[in-house]
Formats: sequence, structure tokens, C-alpha cells
Amino acid sequence: MIDILMPRLSDTMTEGTIATWLKQPGDRVEVGDILVEIETDKALMEQEAYEAGVLSSILVQVGEQARIGEPIARLDDERGAAPGQDPESVLAEAPVRTFGSAAPNPESAPAPAPESAPVPAPTPVAAPVPAGPAAPTPLRPAEGARQVISPLVRRLVRERGIDLAGVIGSGPGGRIVRADIEDAPAGAPAGAGSPLPVPATSATNALQHSTVVPFDATRAVIARRLSSSSSEAPHFAVTAVADVTELITLRATLNERLVAADRLKLSVTDMIVRACALALREVPGVNASYSDEGRGATVMHERVHVGLAVAADSGLVVPVIRDADRLPTSAIAAATSALSARARDGKLTPDEMTGGTFTISNLGMYVVEQFTAVINPPEAAILAVGSAVSEPAVVDGAIVARERLRYTLSADHRIIDGALAAQFLRVLTGLLENPVAIVA
Repeated sequence: MIDILMPRLSDTMTEGTIATWLKQPGDRVEVGDILVEIETDKALMEQEAYEAGVLSSILVQVGEQARIGEPIARLDDERGAAPGQDPESVLAEAPVRTFGSAAPNPESAPAPAPESAPVPAPTPVAAPVPAGPAAPTPLRPAEGARQVISPLVRRLVRERGIDLAGVIGSGPGGRIVRADIEDAPAGAPAGAGSPLPVPATSATNALQHSTVVPFDATRAVIARRLSSSSSEAPHFAVTAVADVTELITLRATLNERLVAADRLKLSVTDMIVRACALALREVPGVNASYSDEGRGATVMHERVHVGLAVAADSGLVVPVIRDADRLPTSAIAAATSALSARARDGKLTPDEMTGGTFTISNLGMYVVEQFTAVINPPEAAILAVGSAVSEPAVVDGAIVARERLRYTLSADHRIIDGALAAQFLRVLTGLLENPVAIVA
């Protein structure tokens, strides 16, 4: 008998939520079979079996959480107990397996974390409707059965006030997936009588017509990490403005050629990513992190990995473009397009979201002219980019209209001083105002 433990799926993950069990007790499990979908602080991820046997029992139900290293299911490897041996003693001596490891991982042991506040017991969840063998059409759940739905889709349903009475899940075991609710009519937010499990902490204030929406795992981590960054890292902000008239003109010219060649167009963000990467290489003190080691230390990064903040349905995520200073702008455009699409679909892997050395947050598409952002720890700086605005400017003694772009660098004052931040912005401004240097 093998205890299957909650795996560690990201460097910031402390616990995971069971989204869907794709095997049920009694099902035969082969190596490589997808057993379960787990919602982490960053994404919804599938986990496959690395041991063969029969799924004996599910210990953590859909919608429930478990900390890293806690048993979530039990797999019968069919070795059983020896004649005369107490089955309980076999179970007590049973090995444990995390997904993807052949031996117990000491790091995955349950941490006696001080922040392990008691987790409110979720509403018991009825067993999902078992899927028929390769059913070609969606299955209608049995009368009275709970509809199986992932936490991500559950939140969308709650936010849009969708009535699930007529929705038939097309996912495994009749699970409702995002595509099933795209055309569902919106209505009043789900409440009493809804088939959705309503968290015990939800409440509606009749006077204010307010609804409490509890944090999911992703939003909880965002809140904790940014609160920590804002309180622990002494932020300061420096704003600069660039004349990007030539950059916009060059981009339009390049895109005409790219479209004619049936290639991906460049966005202003792609060119800013490339410009930041070049500026970080020239001013390496900004491409750094703070460390608590010893009396405190600056960790200088030799490689330039630029993160790009993306607002996904699951929350704010930051996919990373590795070695952005060595990539041509067209390759950066391809990377940002692919990563942003995966972020919106909740399919980013932990590897795609870790290792960043600098982050860019661009709200220009929302017609925001200027803002400041909170540093994405453990990085030392983040650039907040607004939209390009047409403004009057004096050029050669004449007043002309020019496209001007404002951006603000938030920096960790423990390792970056004002002069260093200003030097970085000066280099960045020079690149944006001479865009040939960006695409060359």
C-alpha cells in the first residue's frame, strides 16, 4: 500500500487544492495515467501516477486543501499483507510516494509552519459522477448528484452569476469546464439553492448589497507576497518619460512587412521588454536581488530573465522570458504571445514562472498614463509602463505633436540607490528614443 502525498508544484506553494480526481477508488492505475488535477497558487496542474496499482481510497476530496507532504490518496500496489500479518501494520509501514519522485522527499514533509492556521472544513462533496468508458457525448449528472467543477470555473460562475441548472459538463466524469459556461446565461450570483458549494465564510450584506468572495489559492498567495514585499522592501519610485514617436513609426513599418510575410506582429510591450533587457545588461546593478545572508547581501544575476505581469482569470501571474537580452525582438514577441495565452488559460508551468530577475507591468492598453507597481520579490525592481500619449513638444524651436511614454521604476532601496535607478532609466530612455538599437 502506498500513500500518495501532495506534491510541491511551485517554489511558493505551501498547499494545494484538489480540483478533480480522474480516478476513483477501485480503478486500475497504470504508470503515466493522469490521477488528479491540483490547483496551486499559480496554476491548475495535472499530476500523473508514477506507481501502478489500484486506487484504494481518496483521502482529500474535490475542493479540499492539503499541505505539501500530506497524504491525499492511497494506492494498493497489490503486494498486500503477508499471511497472518495485520493489515494495519502493513499500512503503517507503507512507503510514501509523491508524484514524480521514487522516494520520499524530505523537503515535502509537512512543515510545522507557524502560519498553519486551521483551515475551515469545506462542505462535504458528493462523489463525482463516474465517467463512462470514452463517452462521446457529455453526461448529465444523476438526479441529486453534485456537479463536479474546478475551483477556477467555480469562481467564474460565481462572479458572472451563472445558473448551472441547465449546464452539462463535458469534462472527465461530467466535470464542468470553462467552455461549458461560455454561452451560459448570466443571472443572479449563486447563493442558497445553487448547486455550487458556498464557502462558509461567504456572506451578503443586505444593506450594502455587498458579497464576500473568499480568496482562492492564487489570490491568497498574491496578497501575502505583495504585502510582504511592500512591508519588508523599502520601495522608492523614479519616473521618466521618452519620446517614442520614432519607435511607434518603426513598429508600424516593421509590422507591415511582418504581416506581408505572414509572421507575428510586434507590440509596443515586446519592444519595451527588449529595451529593458538591454538596459539591464548595461546597468547590471538593477538586475539583482536582495539576500538576508549574513549582514545582508546583493545577489547580482549574470543572466537577464524578464518577467511580464499578466492578468489571468486565476489572478496576477508573471511568466518569464529567459535571456531576453540575447533574443531578437521577433523571438520576444513569439515568447510573450505564447506565454500570455498559456497564462490566460491557466496552463503555465512552475518553471515558466520562476527565475525572473526583473519584472515589467504594462497598463498602457487600459489607457493608464502613469502608475507605480510593487516589487515582485525577491527581485529588486519593477517597471510600471503607461500608455503613449500625444503631447505638444518643442522640436527645433517649433511646437509639434509627439508621442510620449511615461514609466516608473520601483526599486528596493536596500540594494539600489536613486542614482543607480536614474542611470537605468537614462539608458532605457535612450534606447526607446533610438528604436533601431532595439531591433538591430
